[in-house]
Amino acid sequence: MAKTVLIVDDDPTQRRLIQAVLEREGFAVVQAEGGEQALDRLASGAAPDVIILDLVMPGMPGLEVLAELRARGVAAPVMVLTASGGVDTVVKAMQAGAQDFFVKPASPERIIVSIRNALQMGNLAAEVDRLKKHKAGFTTFADLVGASGPMRMVKALGERAAKANIPVLILGESGVGKELIARAVHGASERAGKPFVAVNCGALPENLVESILFGHEKGSFTGAHDKHLGKFQEAHGGTLFLDEVGELPLDMQVKLLRALQESEIDPVGSKRPVKVDVRIVSATNRDLATQVKDGRFREDLYYRLNVFPIEAPPLRERREDIPALVEAFVRRFNVEEGKRVTGATPEAAALLQAYDWPGNVRQLENAVYRAIVLADGPYLTAHDFPAISGLAPAAAVRPAPAAADPIAAAGLPSAEQLVATAPADSPVRIFDDRGHLRTLEEIERDLIQLAIETYSGHMSEVARRLGIGRSTLYRKVREQGLDISLDEAV
Repeated sequence: MAKTVLIVDDDPTQRRLIQAVLEREGFAVVQAEGGEQALDRLASGAAPDVIILDLVMPGMPGLEVLAELRARGVAAPVMVLTASGGVDTVVKAMQAGAQDFFVKPASPERIIVSIRNALQMGNLAAEVDRLKKHKAGFTTFADLVGASGPMRMVKALGERAAKANIPVLILGESGVGKELIARAVHGASERAGKPFVAVNCGALPENLVESILFGHEKGSFTGAHDKHLGKFQEAHGGTLFLDEVGELPLDMQVKLLRALQESEIDPVGSKRPVKVDVRIVSATNRDLATQVKDGRFREDLYYRLNVFPIEAPPLRERREDIPALVEAFVRRFNVEEGKRVTGATPEAAALLQAYDWPGNVRQLENAVYRAIVLADGPYLTAHDFPAISGLAPAAAVRPAPAAADPIAAAGLPSAEQLVATAPADSPVRIFDDRGHLRTLEEIERDLIQLAIETYSGHMSEVARRLGIGRSTLYRKVREQGLDISLDEAV
């Protein structure tokens, strides 16, 4: 998904030039010819990823626009454009919240590097914020990626469940993100900030399940050299997440049921029960109702856990969330791997959305991770997903990207369009009488002659309009043998 850059400048030429540079690098561009129009665009549409803002504009100056952006809570990085690079101007812009500045005319390389640095800093800040929330137990449903219908249902149910102390059972295939939903239930509840303890019941050694869950006293069995607090006591005051709860042995299901009913546990070797205050959130990828019928899961425990079920949808049923998930994974792995990948190409994004993802979000996450490692450009391509696309990942077999046409990127007419629209008697002819292209030297000679006639021999103006130096112009006049008296030229 291409990053969007908003260009705010009253000079249309400047806007078109910057747009050509950005679009050549794969960015989406939105323009505004003044501060008021920029604020209106922000109020009516999605916020851009980066803003390039001219400081000197009629009406609302750039610094006022910048102050209003920050007052409205727009967090996108802002680069300011200035005609002079005075220290006072730069200091004022930075104090107002700008991240970088360009002195006109800014080189394309300077603009691109600055935007990529700003996006990288945004990735770092977002990842730090995510890790802080994860560690402190403040992850909420707003942090879950996805706005599809199934995900909106999950968020609505989860937020309702979080307001009560009701047991929650999260159902869904492996890899759909059941633990993230459990963390959001915890972070959205009054227990946020308290311990969140996750236990994978399918990975517990059968002879240590009781000790791990409920703890043990010193010397209660061979090898118990010290007292051990179980997961229930570790989660006291917070939430205990029992992942793959359907894997628990039947004898442990009895003890778990008693712990849930009485809010107390019996550590191994303890002489008296221990009271615990724990909220239970459980999850499974199995059909517990079928396991109950088959006698592999206790019916009373099933009804105790299945008070508030939440169905986590598989990724194939929420394909519209894949671009947002890819963007989130790219941001995260950029930070972890020190990469600067901007996103995925439209072809790669379409490929990812069309795939069924039997491993769900976990498989997509791993695929993006591998692609980030393989990528050697700013965008992930189909070649970076060889297991899905069937294309070779080697950079050597990738076709070299076609050089962007700066004329087309700037919105200017092509040579073919000029020929098609040129008058028949135009003094600068592209084709000869037989319909073949004339030589570059011949076309150049006619163009210089036309410019000299158009600007009445004012050679400084002719050179400026042709975009060449005056000495170069004089040299070409001599080489082409043009009929002009250099002594009379001004």
